Amino acid sequence: MDRWKAAVDAHEPQRVAACFTEDVIFQGLHPYSVGRTGVAQYYDSQPLGLVADYKVLEVRSFSDDVLLGYLSVDFSFSDRPTVPVTLTVVLRRLDGEWYIAHYQVARRD
Repeated sequence: MDRWKAAVDAHEPQRVAACFTEDVIFQGLHPYSVGRTGVAQYYDSQPLGLVADYKVLEVRSFSDDVLLGYLSVDFSFSDRPTVPVTLTVVLRRLDGEWYIAHYQVARRD
């Protein structure tokens, strides 16, 4: 998740997308997409200055190569209020590296 955060904070959509599996199911705050192209388009549409601050709340291991993560994330902007969300991710280890295979956010009050 640190690689994801660094790429989001740097506003580098292709680098963000590289943190995901090729067939990721991605549900941001807009309609869902499947694949890295949708992830890159989503983050490319975000304004400069977007910063993601996260805290891992829960982790469950389904196997040596599959994890479920539940996180609290605050997306901060330079020109509007922070958007607090909860984020559920499924991470898969492929060739020794962790990738996000499923990503789903929900607004938090």
